[in-house]
Order: sequence, then structure tokens, then C-alpha cells
Amino acid sequence: MAGGGFASQGGGRIYEGRITPFVVITCLVAAMGGLLFGYDLGISGGVTSMEMFLKKFFPSVYHKQHDETIHESQYCKFDSEMLTMFTSSLYLAALVASFFASIVTRVFGRKVSMVSGGFAFLVGAILNGAASNIAMLIIGRLLLGVGVGFANQSVPVYLSEMAPAKVRGALNIGFQMAITIGILVANLVNYGTAKIDGGWGWRVSLALAAVPAVMMTVGSVFLPDTPNSILERGQPDRARDMLKKIRGTINVEEEFQDLHDASEAAKKVDHPWRNILQPRYRPQLVCCILIPFFQQLTGINVIMFYAPVLFKTIGFGDDASLMSAVITGIVNVVATIVSIYSVDRFGRRILFLEGGIQMIICQIAVGGLIGKKFGVDGTGVLSKFDADFILFLICVYVAAFAWSWGPLGWLIPSEICPLEIRSAGQAINVSVNMLFTFIIAQVFLAMLCHMKFGLFFFFAGFVVIMTIFIAFFIPETRNVPIEEMNRVWKAHWFWAKYIPDDAVIGGAYEMRAEPKDT
Repeated sequence: MAGGGFASQGGGRIYEGRITPFVVITCLVAAMGGLLFGYDLGISGGVTSMEMFLKKFFPSVYHKQHDETIHESQYCKFDSEMLTMFTSSLYLAALVASFFASIVTRVFGRKVSMVSGGFAFLVGAILNGAASNIAMLIIGRLLLGVGVGFANQSVPVYLSEMAPAKVRGALNIGFQMAITIGILVANLVNYGTAKIDGGWGWRVSLALAAVPAVMMTVGSVFLPDTPNSILERGQPDRARDMLKKIRGTINVEEEFQDLHDASEAAKKVDHPWRNILQPRYRPQLVCCILIPFFQQLTGINVIMFYAPVLFKTIGFGDDASLMSAVITGIVNVVATIVSIYSVDRFGRRILFLEGGIQMIICQIAVGGLIGKKFGVDGTGVLSKFDADFILFLICVYVAAFAWSWGPLGWLIPSEICPLEIRSAGQAINVSVNMLFTFIIAQVFLAMLCHMKFGLFFFFAGFVVIMTIFIAFFIPETRNVPIEEMNRVWKAHWFWAKYIPDDAVIGGAYEMRAEPKDT
């Protein structure tokens, strides 16, 4: 797996080193944090479609489905605020936890943050599996959210800091790959547990979240910390030794000096949250807000959260709806592999733009077909051909997201922020992501009930806007060393005016941080 020097295609420095087995293994272990997020994304929709789960915790939804005297619109069969709260409460907790995780990540290191997230997720999984009432169920979900908040804050940053520029995209997308594997495993688990006699399979589905939690917690204990994080905590010799180990060479002085300069500048910053509001960080701030915002407004979590519910809503049977979710999960994994292969070869922008166009076409087609079959009153049936075609379109849509906005929505914010604002930038990225994940999860079933097939056109409109945003405002960051990212912004037609000349003097990343209060 050895390679040559890490040449930057964006005008950055060339650092000596190779792609070592050590760095690949550590990044793979760290990326397991994505299993937590992915397993939860996949498990909740399947569980909420299981009749015994609904009967125990959400009897109103269960009776609505089985009371033949109620002529409910097909669009409104699952509309329940408590049911959506079960799904969305996790993401509200993750939003709050991400701010605490930002402090832990910066002060104690990325490794401690990952261990903390894994442990919280483990406790939440145990509570959910043993839940006897709605309160216990929601408390478990909140603890799962704490785990997701800590993992999503620390893992992408860890991966970006450990990986050499040449393969940073591919290794960072390991996080998204783990998410997609988690989703697929969850869908397979749901398909199997739904067939358990006695209807208690939902407990197995929820409790098995403990498996990725244990994997992340134990794996993180044995992970090394990143050179950047070690430098932040004032241990330059140890950081240099770690850099030698992960680069597979003793000639790391040039890269180490760049990391050291960025670390020294970061130490002058007492208030990273105030610092990130400075004009010189405007590109990073805007991206850390808008990219996760747009990622959620693609509508992907309509599929990830509620795939079985959605498929049942549009006429699939119980087994067919769960199997359809499995199929979309497989597509998700395969398409993420495409992204891993492509992101450092062809760049971020081309994947963003192609994926956006593909999602727009599929969403309009799905909305149009559902509208044709069910109209605005929600009555109608799907032929086998229609159902298969809708599933095909959704799979093509999922594939587009999985090789574009899915992985890149985590990669770009984690690689563009300089060290002195990196923890704050990632916290903003995670919190915006979790806020809109919570909102979408909470209102989707009500939106489906009221907007009907127009919901797909709603999301398609946002994909149009965000694709235009990428085309005009996101530069290519492929192969640019993480500490030299300001070169990219300085060369951009719009963002250049915000980047002072001293930020790119001499080829290395230099900045004048806001001084400490005296």
C-alpha cells in the first residue's frame, strides 16, 4: 500500500511519506463510529412498522390501521406526533451533545470523545431493548443521541487529521461507508426479527444497537490520537513520533512544521466560537452551516428513517416493505464504494453536481407517479409494475445521494476548517445536521399526510437550489493538504475577498488569530 509523495493538485506542499497499513487500520477502526449512526437510521423505520411495537407503545396508530370503520387517506396512515418523537428525539439529543463533544474533542482529544459516544450509545441500546413504557423508550433514544452527537463530532475530524491529503477523501468516506453498512445491517435485522413468533422481535432490533456501540467503545480505547490533537495538548515530541508512524517515514519535518505553526496559532485563540465569526473564516462558517442543511433537505432521511413505513404507505405489504428497505440499503452500500473510488480521482465537485441532477430527476418522477396513482385523496392501488418502478427510482435516488451528498456532506466540513476553529466548525456542522434531521424526522409523516405526493417535489426544489450552490460557491478541495486549505479559498472568485494575504504567505498556512483577552 506504499505510495509516493503526497502531491497537492491545488498548489499545496508535497509531503514525504506513504499510505501505511497503520493509518489505514486506525481510520477503519475510527470509521466504525458511523455504524452507530447508520444502525439507528435503519432500525427505527423498520421497528415503527412492526405491529406489536405499535400496539405496545403507539396503540392509536395501531388501531387506526386496523379499524375498518376509519377511512384514512393512504398518505396519513402513520401520522402520529408521538411516533415521530420516538424517531426524532435521538437527533435533538445529538444536537445538544455535539456542543459538549466540541469541548471534549478539543480539550481531551478525539479519542476520548469517541469512547464517550460509544459508551452513551451502549447504555441507550440496553434501555431501548428492555423498554417497558414510552418514557423508558424515549430516555434510551436520548442516550443514543448523545452517542451519535459525540461520534459525529469526533470521527470525521479524526479521519481527516490522520489521513494524508492524497487519500483523505477515501479514508474519510469510510465514516459514510460505515453508516451505510449500519443501515443495511439494521434493515436485514428488521426483516428477520419481524418474523419472530410472539411479536417481540422489535426488542432484538433495538437491543442489537449495543453491538456497534461495543465495537466503537473498545476500538476507540486502542486508537492513537492524531498528531494535531497531541499538539493541541502541548506534546510536540509525541506528536512528531506519531506523525512518523502514520506516514511511514522519519522525514516529516516539513509537514510537522506546518502542523506546529497551525497549532501555535490555534493556542492564541481563547474563543474559537467567537473566532469563527471573523470575516476570514466566512467560507468555512457558511459551508459548515449550508452543507449539512442542504444534506438533510435532499429528503434522504425520508427514505432512511421511514423506508418500510413509506413503502407500506404506497401499497407494499409488510414483508415487501421490509425487503424493499433491504434493497435500498444494499444500493446505499454499493454506491458509497463508488464514492470511495471516485472522490480522490475525480474530485468532490463532479460528484456533488452529478448526484444532485440525478436526485432531482428521480424525485420528480416518484412524485409524479405516486400523484398519478393516488391523487390528492390518497386512494388507489399500485400494480406490481408500478411498485417495482417506484422502488427502482428510489434506488437510483439513494445511489446518487450515497456517492455525493451523503459522504461529501461529512467530508467537506471536516477538511476545510483550520485547527484553531476545527472543533467549533465541526460542532456547527453536526448541530445543524442534527437540527434538521430532527425537524425532518418529526414533521415528515405530517408533511406526507398534508402535502401528499407534493412532498417529493418539495425536496426536489431544494436539491435544485443546493446544486446551484455547489456549482458557484464550493471550490475543489481534492488532494489539498488540510493545513493549506486557505489557498483554495484565496483562489475562488467569491471567497477570495474574505481571505487575507497573510493566510497563504510562504506556501504554508499562516494566520493571525484573535488574541486572548487580557
